[in-house]
Amino acid sequence: MAAPSPSPVEIVEVVAIYAVPVIIAITLHEAAHGYVARFFGDDTAEKAGRISLNPLRHVDPIGTIILPGLLLLANTGFVFGYAKPVPVNFLHLRRPKQDMVWVAAAGPGMNVLLAAISTLLIYVPLALGLHLPRVLVAVLLISVRINLLLAVFNLIPIPPLDGGRVAVGLLPLPLARPLAQLSRFGIFFVLALFIILPRLGFDVFHWLVEIPVHFLEQPIFALLKGVLPAK
Repeated sequence: MAAPSPSPVEIVEVVAIYAVPVIIAITLHEAAHGYVARFFGDDTAEKAGRISLNPLRHVDPIGTIILPGLLLLANTGFVFGYAKPVPVNFLHLRRPKQDMVWVAAAGPGMNVLLAAISTLLIYVPLALGLHLPRVLVAVLLISVRINLLLAVFNLIPIPPLDGGRVAVGLLPLPLARPLAQLSRFGIFFVLALFIILPRLGFDVFHWLVEIPVHFLEQPIFALLKGVLPAK
């Protein structure tokens, strides 16, 4: 006997459970880059109106909507997407090479902070004996995972990912220059790394992203296990 089709309400609920934490994670990730760049002397993002909590200012039609949708339809086993990069003129920073590290790390750092806040928003009320709606708990649990995934993925040291810019800022100039030049082609390298290699039997995403995320999730879920109601 076939399972009943989900109702419109159930479909909206599932979409919201995933969409809300993703939108918040992407929006604050990008805004964090702009805030930190302004702090270190570059107001390019501010002038472009990108230091904003409005998600529409950060959505990239191709990277945020079309590309993830095509990957899902193609059943690649890996969904990749990106928001519209916040414009930063690193030459306007007071110490371009050093400050680049803080600007680049701000995005993943914001995602780690959001994962921590989501954990506390579950743990504290439940530990105090308060009731949390099931949907809210689901949203916050997804938020933990989404933000850890974004943080770990973006810290891979390949430009134009944030980890690549962090590496450029930390490495000595003879190594930093060629890595910085890779940023023009880095996105194609990332797509090859996470889409083509898995089809050849090399699950790079599992080793570089899923394993570190699982390692970070373990203490979080160990903490929450004591307060979450049994299913």
